[in-house]
Amino acid sequence: MKLIIAPNAAITEAQVKNIVTHFDETGTLLVKGKRNTIKIFRLEDIEVNVKSFKKPHWFNSIVYAYFRKSKARRSYEYANYLIEKNIGTPKPLAFVEYNSFSGLDKSYYLCEHIYADLTFRELVEIPDFPDHENILRQFTRFSFSLHENGVEFKDHSPGNTLIKKVPDNESYRFFLVDLNRMNFHDLMPFELRMKNLSRLTPKKGMVEIMANEYAKFYKDKSETEIFEKMWAETEQFQYKFHRKQGLKKKLKFWKR
Repeated sequence: MKLIIAPNAAITEAQVKNIVTHFDETGTLLVKGKRNTIKIFRLEDIEVNVKSFKKPHWFNSIVYAYFRKSKARRSYEYANYLIEKNIGTPKPLAFVEYNSFSGLDKSYYLCEHIYADLTFRELVEIPDFPDHENILRQFTRFSFSLHENGVEFKDHSPGNTLIKKVPDNESYRFFLVDLNRMNFHDLMPFELRMKNLSRLTPKKGMVEIMANEYAKFYKDKSETEIFEKMWAETEQFQYKFHRKQGLKKKLKFWKR
């Protein structure tokens, strides 16, 4: 067992061990997916969000044990990097890995739990969501700051940004989650920036607003160029996504 706790974390080694040892039968379930499970554990001074990564298949088990960092460790290290850059993410607390002779078994990432007011998904699904355009513009500025810091968040999708309203004003804070897939660049090129925004919304009106806001800060391209590239990347992503979903439905039909 490998256990790393963040400096000054409001959690002890004994508490971490107790959480992961009894993960299956305790805690409050937040997400139950095919690959990962997320639960909340309430301690005396903190609420802990724990992501349990499913045991990888045999080949990846060996890779993660000996050649590549596990998803739990990457999540922990990337969270620390984001915080160093003043980019919002829940405060990392610890990660845990269980290894056996055959490679990586299970792994866990622990961070402070954040209760969000919304995610980006609400902006997509609820056109009349209160303060919709203001939130969208602030989110675009947040995304621009990611790109300026060379952060390519590969899972920059509607459910992976938590949004909290700052009390008593019209500002919002943004927190990235699901962190294990990231690349970092000294200088992030324009094409990659636009591609990084392609998974967020299929709605042209939202993309127009995002392009308008992005253009206020990115001076190398005009608003028209930014919109055309952002929309082209969005259409390409949507085409590939729906094509993949269609193939899945066909496979399910033939399996019946």
